[in-house]
Amino acid sequence: MNYLVIPDKFKGSLTANEVIQSITSGLQRADKSPSVKSILASDGGDGFLDAVACKIMVQKVYVDTINPIGDKLRTYYLLNKDTKTAYVELAKASGLELLKTKERSAKKTSTFGTGLLIKDAIKKGATSIYLGLGGSATNDAGMGLAAALGYSFFNEDGMALNPIGENLSKVFKIERNATVTILNRIKFYAVNDVDNPLFGENGAAKVYAKQKGATAKDIEILDKGLEYFSSVIKHSMLLDHSFLPGAGAAGGTAFGLKTFFNAEFISGVKFLLELTEVPKMLKTKKIDCIITGEGKIDSQTNNGKLVKGVVDLARHYNIPVIAICGKLDADEEQLSKIGLNEALEIYDPKKGVDYSIKNAAMLVEEIIYQFFKNGRRKAQKKVNVSKILSKFNIF
Repeated sequence: MNYLVIPDKFKGSLTANEVIQSITSGLQRADKSPSVKSILASDGGDGFLDAVACKIMVQKVYVDTINPIGDKLRTYYLLNKDTKTAYVELAKASGLELLKTKERSAKKTSTFGTGLLIKDAIKKGATSIYLGLGGSATNDAGMGLAAALGYSFFNEDGMALNPIGENLSKVFKIERNATVTILNRIKFYAVNDVDNPLFGENGAAKVYAKQKGATAKDIEILDKGLEYFSSVIKHSMLLDHSFLPGAGAAGGTAFGLKTFFNAEFISGVKFLLELTEVPKMLKTKKIDCIITGEGKIDSQTNNGKLVKGVVDLARHYNIPVIAICGKLDADEEQLSKIGLNEALEIYDPKKGVDYSIKNAAMLVEEIIYQFFKNGRRKAQKKVNVSKILSKFNIF
């Protein structure tokens, strides 16, 4: 059989490359002569730079910057000098994984550090900036990023504000220095795959702030702050991108990019799948089954994640898709909406989450082996798709 393996990382457990290795090992055990092709991809979040570096000639540029709470940090972005293009991953400077659990607070974090990376790239000649959004620790609507690139935010008393989430509701006046006009020649691309608006029930705060350390009270404050901030911008800049699909990405960073730098929104999944020439591969080579996956499959998976992008592409070529995840929190109806033929979960409630995290590599390999070795005798009884799989002659 011919397999194509395109998983995302299992956040906090396995990198995308480690997931690929475990899936491949499982297939090699189950199939005597498997043909396994793998693609290192990302939906624009963690791993974005790794995926880009696999296909484009770039150099790593190391920069001294700050993390989401202002501590010193040395990290990098990618630069192609020939095309004057920089690739920046927001998670490298403003990511949730940079903070200890007790340090996480969506009210106190900022994207300023990411702005410093972009500032350095522009100084080195970049005229196109691709910013991979995802994995953020922030909810500042891109205010920190804008501040690093020449914008200033003041309260009603004329005092400069620290560009953090809790200060969104205090912004009274926005100014930009003379250097901001230079940015008019820079083309920004916000690479992300969520459709959330800036605020409201499906907005940045109410959907994502909890995982960034926000309490229920914090979430309400942040949501109102995002709404207020957008009203100030609407009044002072005559712009309103708050309900643009994807504006809520990375705590509203996408909104800030669109508002302050007229960024173009592009699909992270589409961008990276085309970059890695997956559509070309599906057209010209026989692929019997695609295996994808991510740390958690739930209702958000259908909201532009890598798994969904892989499924949508596979449909055009009538290729079944099997996903493996650390935790499955979706019912049959939700999985049907995503379009998966099968979802396999490594989590065992009898052994707990810590066991799954520590042993993820082994568990991924074993469940893939069991599934493909046993054929229609399922490795797990999650979704009854045997008839679907037999239709595609997988077994």
